[in-house]
Amino acid sequence: MSRAAVTALALLASSSCGAGADGSRSAGLEEFPAPSPVAAPTTSPEDFVGSDTCARCHRDQYDAWSASTHGRAGGPPGADVVVAPFDGRPIRFADATVTPRVRGGVYEFVVRQDGFDEATFRVDGVIGGAHMIGGGTQGFLNRQPDGTERFLPWDWSGVSSEWFCNTGTRAGRGWVPITPGMRLADCGDWPPVRVLGTVDRFANCQECHGSQIRTRLDPGSGFRTDYASLRINCESCHGPARRHVELTERSDLAADEDVGLASLAYLDEDASLQVCFQCHALKDVLKEGYLPGEPFAAYYALKFPVLGDRPYFADARVRTFAYQGTHLASACYLRGPMDCVSCHEPHGQGYWDVNKQPLAGPLDDGQCTACHASKAVNVEAHTFHPEGSEGSRCVSCHMPYLQHPDVGADGVQFERSDHTIPVPRPAFDADLGIESACAKCHADRTPRELEAEARARWGELKPHRPLVRGIVGELRARSREEAADLLLRPGDTDPLVQFMALSRLLEAYLRPDDAALTPDVEADLLALSRSADLDVRALALASLHYARGDSPEVRRELVRALESAGEERADEALRARWVLALGYLGDRARDRSDFVVASAAYRKALQLRPDDARVLQALGQMHSRAGSYAEAVASYRRSLDVHAEQPLTWVNLGIALAASGDAAGARGAYQEALRLNPHESLAHFNLGNLHRRADRLPDAAAAYARAVAASPGLGQAHFELARTYILLGRPADALPHARRAVELLPDDASSRAMVTDLERVVGG
Repeated sequence: MSRAAVTALALLASSSCGAGADGSRSAGLEEFPAPSPVAAPTTSPEDFVGSDTCARCHRDQYDAWSASTHGRAGGPPGADVVVAPFDGRPIRFADATVTPRVRGGVYEFVVRQDGFDEATFRVDGVIGGAHMIGGGTQGFLNRQPDGTERFLPWDWSGVSSEWFCNTGTRAGRGWVPITPGMRLADCGDWPPVRVLGTVDRFANCQECHGSQIRTRLDPGSGFRTDYASLRINCESCHGPARRHVELTERSDLAADEDVGLASLAYLDEDASLQVCFQCHALKDVLKEGYLPGEPFAAYYALKFPVLGDRPYFADARVRTFAYQGTHLASACYLRGPMDCVSCHEPHGQGYWDVNKQPLAGPLDDGQCTACHASKAVNVEAHTFHPEGSEGSRCVSCHMPYLQHPDVGADGVQFERSDHTIPVPRPAFDADLGIESACAKCHADRTPRELEAEARARWGELKPHRPLVRGIVGELRARSREEAADLLLRPGDTDPLVQFMALSRLLEAYLRPDDAALTPDVEADLLALSRSADLDVRALALASLHYARGDSPEVRRELVRALESAGEERADEALRARWVLALGYLGDRARDRSDFVVASAAYRKALQLRPDDARVLQALGQMHSRAGSYAEAVASYRRSLDVHAEQPLTWVNLGIALAASGDAAGARGAYQEALRLNPHESLAHFNLGNLHRRADRLPDAAAAYARAVAASPGLGQAHFELARTYILLGRPADALPHARRAVELLPDDASSRAMVTDLERVVGG
C-alpha cells in the first residue's frame, strides 16, 4: 500500500458486502420485486428493567443465576470481580513491562516500553471470571477517547495462573503465555483495537460479553457504548421485561391473560438454540443494533462464517475457531430433539438430564443415558473400560475436551467440549489433525493401532454421513460435475454440512453467467433453493443468481423465491443473506484484481438491493482499485445519498477525489468524516497527506499527530509523522514515532532505516 494514502476499508470480515456496476439487468428478464423496507427495531433499551427487578417475583431463579457463570461473568473492577493479581508485580516483555496495580481504588495497567513515554490504562470493565472448565480466562476493558470500550491485550488464565496474549495476527503462535522473550507488539491487540459491541469499523466481539450492549456512532462526538451489565442477565435470554412487569403488577390480570413475556420452556429446539446462539456460536452480522427480543434471523446468519473461511472440518468439528454452534451437526440434534437446555440447567448453569433431573456435573453419564438407556445396563460391555473409570464416561469418548485449535497446542489451556458429539475415529481424526478421544488417554499408541483396536472392539465404525464423505472426496474430483455430485444432496437433512458443501461448490467451481452449467447441477441448486433452512436457501439462490441469473427460466425461479418469502422480515432476512454471498464473491474478485468477475457479482447484488449503502460503498472501492476514480466518486456519492452518516465512506470519497486531482473536494470529504466522527484516524491521516503534498508541513504534522492519537496502531501514520518532523527539523520528536512504525510495520525497511538514522542523530 502506498505511503501517500490509506484506503478506508470497512472492517466487515466475512460479512462485508461488495457492489459493482450499476445493478442493471439483461433485456427481457423478469425484474426482482422491490425489497421490503428494512424493518424498524421493535425493542429499545428502555424496554429492559434489569435482573434485580426480576428478583422481586423470581427469587429462586435469581439466586441460582447470581451464583452462576452468567451471573458472575464480569462487571466493574473490584475485589469481588477481579481474580487476576493486581499486586504490582510486572508482566515482563523483551521490550516492556506492564504492571497491574490498584491505586486509590482504581485498577490500572502501567506500560513502560523501551523508547516510549510511560502510559497508563485504566480498567473500566472486567470480562470473565476464569470460571470455565477446561481453561477459564479474564480480560479487561479500557474506555477510549472515541467512546469505544476496547479489550486490553493482556489476559489472565485462571487454570495456569499466568498472563497471556493473542499473538495470532502478529507472531502467529496463538494465545500464548507472556514471556521475557516476547515483544509487546507480538500481542495482536496492541495498541488496543478490539471493541465491545458490533462496530464494523473495528475488530469486535459483538454483543456477547455483557447484557444489552450497544456501541454505535454518535454523530459529532464519536462512538457511544452502553450496556446494562457486563454480566449475562435475565433479559439476555428472556428478552425485555418491562411490559411483563407492568402487566403482572395489575391487580385485575386474569390467570389466562397475556403476561407480556413468552416462556422459553416451550420453544422448539431451533428456537431454543437461537437463545443460546446469540453468544455461543459463530455468526455473521447482517445488521447492527441487535437487542434480545428482536428476531435473531434479521440480525445474524449462523452458517455464513463458513463462506470465505473454513472454521470447521468436513464433519463440522472445529478447525480454527468456533463455539458450541457445532451442535448443529450432532446426531443428537439432527436425529433427535436435543438443544442446549437438554443438558444445561439455564439459571444456575448446573447439569440435568433430558427429564430435568439434576446431575452431579458435566461428566455425569446421566446426560446421555437418560436417552440411551441401554448403554447404562452394562457400562463395561459398551466402553471396554471399568465402570466409574475415566475411560468409561460417555463424554470421554463422545464429547472430549479438546484444546481450541486457534489457541494453539502450546498456548494457554483453553479446552472446550466437542459439541458435534462424534463417534471416535482414531485414524480419520489423526488425518485431520484432531486429537482423538482415544489418543487423549493413549498417547503411547499410534493412530493406526488405536483404529485397529477400536474396530476389534466395536466392529465397523459408524460411517460418515454422505455429505461429509462428499466434502472429503471433493478434493479428488476431476470435474465440476463430479464435484457437484459429491457436494449437492438436496435430500440431506444436515443443514450446516450442506451449507459447507454448497459454499465449496460456489467458491471453487461456479462462475458468473455460466452457460456451461449442466441441467443436473442447476436442478440440484434449485432444489436446495427451496430448503427449509434459511441460510442454505439463501446460499443456493445466490449460487443460481451468480451462475445462471441471466437465464429467463432461472430468473423466474429467483423472482418466485422472493415473492414467496412473504412478510417483510422474511424478505429482509433472505435478501440480506443472498446479498452477503454475492458481495463476498465480488470482494474476493476485487481483492484479486479480477474486476470483470467483481463487477458481475456486484451488479447482481444491486439487482436485489439497489439502494444498499454498503454495497454501493464497496462498489466505489472496486472502481478505486481499478483506477476508475470518476466511477468511484459516483458510487461513493450514491452510497452517501442513501446513508450520509458513514465516516469511512466520506474518507474513501476523499481519497478518490484526491486521486482525481480535486484536492478541495477531498478536503471537504475528510472534514465531513471528522464532523461525524472527530476521532476518525483515517480522515486525519489523509488530511495530513493533502497538507504535505501542498508543502504545509506544520499542518501535516498536526493532522498526523491527531491520527496517531485517535488510532495508536496506525503504523503508516506514525511513519509519516516521523518523516514530517524530520522535514521540520525536529528529529527528537520524530524518533518515538519512527520506533512505533517499526513496531507496527516490522517488515518495512524504510522505517528501520529511519530509526537507525534518527538514533545516530538524537542518541539513544
